[in-house]
Amino acid sequence: MTRRPDTRRPLEGRSERGSGSVLAVALLGGLVTLTAVLLPVLALLPAHQSVQGAADAAALAAADIASGLMPGVPCDTAARAAALNGARLAACTVDGLIATVTVSRTVGGFPITSRARAGPAP
Repeated sequence: MTRRPDTRRPLEGRSERGSGSVLAVALLGGLVTLTAVLLPVLALLPAHQSVQGAADAAALAAADIASGLMPGVPCDTAARAAALNGARLAACTVDGLIATVTVSRTVGGFPITSRARAGPAP
């Protein structure tokens, strides 16, 4: 009996076979994880702008009342303006004609707070 010559490749070349697939799956898994972590955080950016707009509106409303332009109580009006913009009035102070308000809102379990001041130009 004669033996056939061994035509197989050496084992060194075979040990890396399929490693590209494993690397691709690992990279895709990392990308999915990164997206899952960053997506909620990036969603907070427009929410912060919305809360800042609510703070600005509340401060302007309180300053209008404090200046006598409109009748009413400054901080009550600021609370209504904040509520109409989807936020809650956390603090309100009126010093002469200058109104300073702090509003907050919880988005996705994260509290977002913003502060604004309004009154006549210095």
